Amino acid sequence: MKKVLLAASLLTIGVAAQAQSSVTLYGRLDAGLEYISGLPNSSYTGSTSRFRAESGDWGTSLWGMKGVEDIGGGNKVLFQLEGSFNTMNGQGPGNNGIFNRWATVGVANDQFGTLLLGRELFIANGVWDFDPFGQSNWSSASLVRGRNWTQSSNNVSYQSPKFGGFDVYGQYSLSNSTSWNGGNGAAQGRQDGLQITYTNSLFQIRGLYDEIRNATTGSLGDPTAGSPAGPFAFGREYFAGVNVFLGQFKVQGVYQVVRTSGETNVPFGTPTTTNQAWGGVTWQATPAAALIAAVYHVNANNGAGNATIYTVGGSYNLSKRTLLDIQVASVRNSKNANFGLDANNPGNGGNTAAGYNENPLPGKSQTGVYAGIQHSF
Repeated sequence: MKKVLLAASLLTIGVAAQAQSSVTLYGRLDAGLEYISGLPNSSYTGSTSRFRAESGDWGTSLWGMKGVEDIGGGNKVLFQLEGSFNTMNGQGPGNNGIFNRWATVGVANDQFGTLLLGRELFIANGVWDFDPFGQSNWSSASLVRGRNWTQSSNNVSYQSPKFGGFDVYGQYSLSNSTSWNGGNGAAQGRQDGLQITYTNSLFQIRGLYDEIRNATTGSLGDPTAGSPAGPFAFGREYFAGVNVFLGQFKVQGVYQVVRTSGETNVPFGTPTTTNQAWGGVTWQATPAAALIAAVYHVNANNGAGNATIYTVGGSYNLSKRTLLDIQVASVRNSKNANFGLDANNPGNGGNTAAGYNENPLPGKSQTGVYAGIQHSF
């Protein structure tokens, strides 16, 4: 009997050794103070300014957990749950669910790659690695009105291992409707994309293609006459970016196009295509201090105008987990454009009950500065 129990104990130990698992809780808190001028008043007859406490200007405040179980043979089972929140008031993402950013489960193999199912950041977030300000609140996302910040549900994704400096990432999000592309009560239109990256010690390049379809119609645009959403919500994106690593300096450059289709009777001033380009330099002056300068430009067709953001900023690491940040930025609009520093929707972009709108008056500029602290755990 003792020999049987001993054998059973050894077998249990052997199974446990082969199936190691771990769960990690992580998060990030971002908070600061912000001043911004060039805000229209609630009647849209003049300009005003504001000073506020903010959460998420340098990076989204979030918390999550992720885990991995080694099931042997080089195979692992993975999960990740992640949600965003506002540090200033503790509120979460509301109707988008507690895990609005990530809710995935999948399998991984060092030789064959990683396959995930669930909700993820949309593949367009791959822009992040090539934005000098990392798609912070005042950066490339502002001039596409948040299109590259989105998430996708009903998702299947694959990340390849690295081979010869290359890696491939693909994503496909089902509409979950009886109509494949969307419509018939779909919560989202079909979304998909492909990203190819090459990295070496001197530079990194990335090509990215994605598409976001209209949940109501399944098309690559909004056929509603006069709808301002256009390429800021739907369409196909084409992206090419480069990072160049030169000692303490990182130089970045990007060209990006978003095109819609299926839109008719679009009035003058409502775009169906946007072209965006940007460049910037990061100087890692010391192991703790970094200075950043960047210029972002967008041109929208059909008389919607163009805009440019000029910005400088930087960060200082107090420790491995805590940094101080600052950014100064100004957006300049052409006659018909009204892009703001924040990634607002088209139109006034704000809540008039607060006494102001977010986007500047057409043709007017907007300037802001914020300083804050960010802690990761």
